[in-house]
Order: sequence, then C-alpha cells, then structure tokens
Amino acid sequence: SIWQILEVMVLSALAPLSLGFHAPMTAVAPASRAAVRMQVGYVAPTAPGVAETPLARGNAPLGIDSSILVQGGSLRTWSYRSPSVEQVQVVLSTEGRPLDADIELWQGPDNTPCKMRVYVENGQLRPFSAVVETPRGPNTIAIRNIGQIEFPLAANVVAENVDAPSAECLDTRMTIQGGALRTYPFDPTVDSVQVLLKTDGRPLNARIELLQGPNNNKQVIELYTEDGLDRPFFCILETPGSGNVVRILNTAPVEFPMTAAVVPNTVSREMVPEGDVVIGGDTGW
Repeated sequence: SIWQILEVMVLSALAPLSLGFHAPMTAVAPASRAAVRMQVGYVAPTAPGVAETPLARGNAPLGIDSSILVQGGSLRTWSYRSPSVEQVQVVLSTEGRPLDADIELWQGPDNTPCKMRVYVENGQLRPFSAVVETPRGPNTIAIRNIGQIEFPLAANVVAENVDAPSAECLDTRMTIQGGALRTYPFDPTVDSVQVLLKTDGRPLNARIELLQGPNNNKQVIELYTEDGLDRPFFCILETPGSGNVVRILNTAPVEFPMTAAVVPNTVSREMVPEGDVVIGGDTGW
C-alpha cells in the first residue's frame, strides 16, 4: 500500500543519519577514556610502598639550584611543620665576597635552642655547610645577613640527603674541658674536613676557627646549643691550599666539657706542586 511504501522510504532515509550519529561516539569513547586515565594517573597520589617522584611531590626537579639571595641586613626563614623532619642542612655562599651571618633555630615562641654566628673571608672558595638538628617540630630556620648591603649571600636549607659524619669521625672524639683549646693541623692534600661537637646533655658553647697562617682566620663559627646530646653540631669546612689548621675552643665554664672530632672529609689525589711552602731561616743544619 501507499503507507507501507512511505514507511520504507522514511526508514531508508533515516538509516544513514543514525549510523553517522553513532559512529563517531564509538570511535571517540576509547580515546577519551584513555585521556581521562592519563589525567587521573598523573594527579593521583602514589600507592603505599611506591617511591614518590619529585614531580609528583610538586618540588623542583633535582639539579636545579634552589638558593635564595639574602641581601645585607635582611632576614629569611624556612619553616618545617612536620615532626618527621629531624635535621636540616644549611648552606651559605657568596660570589667571592666576605660572608657574615646569624643562623638561629626557632622552636616555639621565644625559644632558640640553637644559634650560631658565621664569618667566612671568601664565601665562594669556602662555602659554609652545617647540619642543624630539628627534633620535635615544628621548627623554623632563620638566617640573617648581618653584613653590609654590598655583601649579599646565597642561602639554601634542605631536609633531604643531609650530610652525616663518617665512622672515623664518630670513633675519634676527644674530650675538651671548659675553657680548653685544641688544634688540628692538616696536610695540603686535604680539601675539606668534618667537625663534630657533642656533650653529655649539657649546653654546648664553642668557637671553631679555620686558620691559614698565624692569626689569619679564614672562617669562624661561634656556636651555642642548649643540649649537645639532643642537638649535636656537625659541619664540613673547606680547606683549600696549605697550612690549614682547625682550632676548637670550649667557651663554656669548666663544668661543661664537650667531645670534638675533626677528621679529613675529602683528600685530593693530585700531587702538591713544589714550592707551595717557603721555609725561611737556616736550612743547612
């Protein structure tokens, strides 16, 4: 009949439209689902037991310098609220100019369990590097450049891959009584040394000096720690050249002894050129 013929014509006309409407959906759906999986996999947290990458943490990739420029007379702070951060490493340097800074550890209001005054003659040749113990957070590291405005410094505070004393440094500690002085000379082949200071739980007051020649201070650290057992002091001093001597003075009273260890950290394998040290006087005896 006429109605059957019209019905067949309408269905035949609508068939291509229905196929063209549904075909793109079946082709796009897998791609869209894959794109969604990629986005979710990137922003989702890592599973338990899987190492977290720097990009997943939102930190800068490794190898990028994260130092902050601290102008003369200004103050910068690094706060760590997590109690899992038990120690941080502080690194200070300059472009070859003198370095003069105050470093303090703040734990709560009006509580400074550790502070030090640092002076370096050349912050590029001998950058300052020390480990500050930060148990029982939250903690804040405050660095103040007390030099003039013409002498900025670069400061960096990290809580990962912190330097640790070697086994030799832990085994060679010697007692220094209050008010006593001890010196440690090193060969020209020693490029850097480790310094570790501890007490039996009493306060720690010390002065660390790096000398190169008589009364020629290349680096000076004036240190105070309220508990030398809970918060020992560890640093690495750069000792380029010859005639380097590390001098440690216990500035506390005689009732507050401390233990100190100073050992080589890195030793150069290159031969020291002859004539580096000139000896005067009669040499024929």
